[in-house]
Amino acid sequence: MTDKKGRIGSSFDDYLKEEGTYEETNAVAVKRVLAWQLEQAMEEKRLSKNQMAKQMQTSRSQLDRILDPENDRIQLDTVIKAAKVLGHGLRIELV
Repeated sequence: MTDKKGRIGSSFDDYLKEEGTYEETNAVAVKRVLAWQLEQAMEEKRLSKNQMAKQMQTSRSQLDRILDPENDRIQLDTVIKAAKVLGHGLRIELV
């Protein structure tokens, strides 16, 4: 019995593009990953949200917006501050 290799049909990305939802879906996915990564780094550094906001010199509500996986309307400079406080950099690239 021979296994079929490869895929059948189009990719999921192609499907989303056909449906007209690729950009929105991709933005939500990127934001969810970013929020998760920030929360993981905060846990590693044992920083509470209040401590994190204070070190970022921002409000707790602003930090909550960054950590909200559903909110994809955040400012780049705020994300850079968060990464810096956590000892990380931020890489953004065009693909």
